[in-house]
Amino acid sequence: MTDAGERYRHGLIPMRGRARHEAHRAATPLEALYDLVFAAAFGVAGVQLADGVAAGHGGAAVGAFAFAVAAIIWAWINFSWFASAFDTDDWLFRLFTMVQMAGVIVLAIGLPTMFASLEEHGAFDNRVMVSGYIVMRVGLLAQWLRASRDPAYRRHALTYVLFVAVAQVGWVVVAWAPLPLGTAFAAAAACWLIELGGPIVAERKGEGERRGTPWHAHHIAERYSLLTIIALGETVVGTLAAAQEISGTSGWTWDAVVVIGAGVAMTFALWWSYTMMPSGPILAAHRRRSFVWGYGHALIFASVAAVGAGLHTIGFAYRHENPIAAPVVILMIAIPVIVFMVSITLLHSYLVHSLMKGLPLHAIAMVLPLLGIALAFAGLPLWACLLIVLAGPVFVVVVYEAGGWRLAQRHLDEALAGAVSGAPHAAA
Repeated sequence: MTDAGERYRHGLIPMRGRARHEAHRAATPLEALYDLVFAAAFGVAGVQLADGVAAGHGGAAVGAFAFAVAAIIWAWINFSWFASAFDTDDWLFRLFTMVQMAGVIVLAIGLPTMFASLEEHGAFDNRVMVSGYIVMRVGLLAQWLRASRDPAYRRHALTYVLFVAVAQVGWVVVAWAPLPLGTAFAAAAACWLIELGGPIVAERKGEGERRGTPWHAHHIAERYSLLTIIALGETVVGTLAAAQEISGTSGWTWDAVVVIGAGVAMTFALWWSYTMMPSGPILAAHRRRSFVWGYGHALIFASVAAVGAGLHTIGFAYRHENPIAAPVVILMIAIPVIVFMVSITLLHSYLVHSLMKGLPLHAIAMVLPLLGIALAFAGLPLWACLLIVLAGPVFVVVVYEAGGWRLAQRHLDEALAGAVSGAPHAAA
């Protein structure tokens, strides 16, 4: 939109690569709306994980959850990087985005069936999920074909079209062919590798400013931050579900109060820890570091969603019939918290290309959740173990705000100074 007279128009415009350093680029209302369906998908996956563990199918439920969140995150990544590079906000772009949103909803509808197939039958029924992916691919392929009309990025776009189409054929075979469980998982892994091949090949095409698609560093950093917040919403939902379960069973006890307080504090501590990572400035200066950063976030998104499911299971520990053992609940919370903190530390170090000197303090913070697990097996009350797990991310925040930020700032300044002085970019 170039002037006030065009603000109400969404007529078709040629899809061209957007400026890599466009001023004031921010997430759009359409992108925020798009993210809402992922909030729903994360919620369905989290509830299924909690219910599966409560029913005694912990191993199968965890495997199904890992597959589910990988599918959800991959769908989000596909759209977000494309939109960062080529968003036109015309009516056709909006329409194809709506088609992709519908596909995510279908995928979410298929999650309970996929969980049940693994938990109850030892099979792998992801046909409804793949149907959702087919719907999403229709919208995504149409978008890439539009982008291929830009001569500057034609090769990039057609490379994505090829890999996405081939991978989708593979997913259809995995979904509908009568494959044994082990073979199905191997075939699924092959499909993921094909999916990953698209960005690897396409983003290496071109030279100089034309290398890769023209995604916007600060915009994509904001988009990842927003999805992290979306995933953190599941920790709030899990806290609420646990509090309702406890209060409905035992009334408003000390345990219910601690669960609410710890759940809210956990949400805040994980968010605070995430915001320490200087993604936007580094990606703007070192675009080739985006690959590890972008896909490394899958562990962050998945671990945050898993924390929400773990908080949900706290309520099941207070049921009168078939309660979940406290060590199982603490394991479901502490392990994803550890994965989150390790992922944040490693991604931060990778971005600035400097191993953080405060790493021993981070190690202490990661020991605290392990201590919570050990004490849960030793018979300490669940609420006390939960507070010890919470102490891990809280410790990171306190150390950072008490002075650790100076070291982080120095690493950031050195990384940015290296880019300004013409130091070579590190390969992703």
